[in-house]
Amino acid sequence: MLKTGVLALTAISGMVSLSALAGESGQQWETDKSYKLTILHTNDNHGRFWSNRHGEYGMAARKTLIDSIRAEVKAQGSQLLLLSGGDINTGVPESDLQDAEPDFKGMGFIGYDAMALGNHEFDNELAIIRKQQSWVDFPFLAANIYDKTTNKRLFKPYEIFQKGALRIAVIGLTTEDTKKLGNPEFMGNIAFTKPVDEAKKLLPELKKKADIIIAATHMGHYQDASFGINAPGDVTLARSVQGLDLIIGGHSQDPVCADAQGALITKYKAGMACMPDVQNGTLIMQAHEWGKYVGRADLEFKNGELTLLSYQLIPVNLKKKVKNAEGKKVRVLVADAIAEDATLKAFLTPFQEQGQEQLQQKIGTVDGKLEGDRAVVRFEPTNMGHLIALAQMEKVGADLAVMNSGGIRDSIAQGDITYKDVLKVQPFANVVGFVELNGKELFEYLAAVAAKPVDSGSFAQFAGVELSIEQGVLKTATIKGQDIDPAKSYRMAINSYIASGGDKYPAMNKHAAYVNSGFVDADVLKEYIEKNSPLSAKAHDKGNVVRK
Repeated sequence: MLKTGVLALTAISGMVSLSALAGESGQQWETDKSYKLTILHTNDNHGRFWSNRHGEYGMAARKTLIDSIRAEVKAQGSQLLLLSGGDINTGVPESDLQDAEPDFKGMGFIGYDAMALGNHEFDNELAIIRKQQSWVDFPFLAANIYDKTTNKRLFKPYEIFQKGALRIAVIGLTTEDTKKLGNPEFMGNIAFTKPVDEAKKLLPELKKKADIIIAATHMGHYQDASFGINAPGDVTLARSVQGLDLIIGGHSQDPVCADAQGALITKYKAGMACMPDVQNGTLIMQAHEWGKYVGRADLEFKNGELTLLSYQLIPVNLKKKVKNAEGKKVRVLVADAIAEDATLKAFLTPFQEQGQEQLQQKIGTVDGKLEGDRAVVRFEPTNMGHLIALAQMEKVGADLAVMNSGGIRDSIAQGDITYKDVLKVQPFANVVGFVELNGKELFEYLAAVAAKPVDSGSFAQFAGVELSIEQGVLKTATIKGQDIDPAKSYRMAINSYIASGGDKYPAMNKHAAYVNSGFVDADVLKEYIEKNSPLSAKAHDKGNVVRK
């Protein structure tokens, strides 16, 4: 329901009101009394415990901001809940090399109440996730992740928080795409059920236990439920399940913002007014990525009705480029500066320093940009895609190599290259392997991966093979200028992720002629750069794939 200046969540016709349900099961709030609640949220941290080179974001500044909001809320006699939409892991070498220990422990310092499990938590084996749980005192929530053998949930499905007189249920839901996005080597005994089904099963129970129900999700926000090749996201969840008051999301890494009329802002910039998306009476929120923003929702609960009083995405030392008096572009803060919390900064500093000497060592140079940006590498062949595939091909003595674009996470700028640059491009520590295929098998494999759509991590990059593709159909494939011979044997290099069926590639790791080389992909790329530096960016613009 829209009100002047506010959004309200009200009982929908035909539904039992929250107040009636609470009254049957230990209601603690008083009729006609107003209760204030502030929800803070972040998502998709991806290893960014430290500020970037421009002094943006970072956990120490985030703690200062959140501490100030806590003090404000406490002074007003209100309550506060801090949630994460998941994906704490994977993205920055200093974090990746330490199993995201600084990130999780930093979250503990800040005082998070709960988090949803993200798909990138499953870049690691379950034992690592359990170790990460041991570092914090808040729950990892996931109602739809099961042990296949026991058919029991691997994580707590929800948590009930007592905030003053209010009981708040937080249910965790993780995209079912995790099965194809996480490392298949660690997925053998893990099942991901449909989040909508699990939410429908749990909501009747939660309505009896709580006054407010929140879903902390890692499912993605897709406008008007147009999720394409992805699994359904938050909009589908809100439209399918009655009784969710809020969805605190992640995964698509968007600043989910609507204007005053409820229309989504597709090109949001820091400082713009922002309201949550509202679907089926549910407020959907997502705070972009990396801790760039802290989302803040101030709410009022009265007589079983939850009303949004205000909402904002608070930038954490984000900057924009402007021209100074001399006409030179400089970076300036988009909002007031936020000081870094000294205690947390001191705690995180050893993690940042650990391994810096190795990471910052120069390993080579390149005369132009090696293109790995998500908006390019998932749409067309790039020199970075070719370089990675070529490095793997040469390492294992293969005739060709195939690389999934989802495994390419960054570009490398012109100039000196460090090991850190390489680890930012390939943060997943996949292992290079190869498989011996006859020509018929190889052509069928290439036809399958050539059909992978653009704008997805499955979009393929190649080396050593020339392809002609028309509307997703492989027409011709040649190696060293010769058509692939059905009777001849070929060696193809692939990483362990796609070899295990990741990104829905044909699984090769069970093939009788598959070999795991034991070489980690980032180290293979590092070695190639060291041996072949200085690199020519243009030399890797092979144009070996023609699409029509």
